[in-house]
Amino acid sequence: MVTEVFTRKYCDPHAVREEKVEATEVIQFAWDGTVREVDACADCFKEHEARFEPLVDYSRPVKKRRATKKSAETAGTEADESGE
Repeated sequence: MVTEVFTRKYCDPHAVREEKVEATEVIQFAWDGTVREVDACADCFKEHEARFEPLVDYSRPVKKRRATKKSAETAGTEADESGE
């Protein structure tokens, strides 16, 4: 009886050249307005990162950082000192 099935992922850039190299990484890229993924070996992944900049998700609004509490506290203490 078979309890576990292991499937190997092969590097897609090497598969084009009919080579079987085990994939350990995933390369993401944009194509036709959607994000696609390609299985890749460590060497192809490093080469891809050196040639292309990583994808950035601009669909979400950027959160504004809150002012630190220290700046609000120092402004309050300065007002107290001037009032004395």
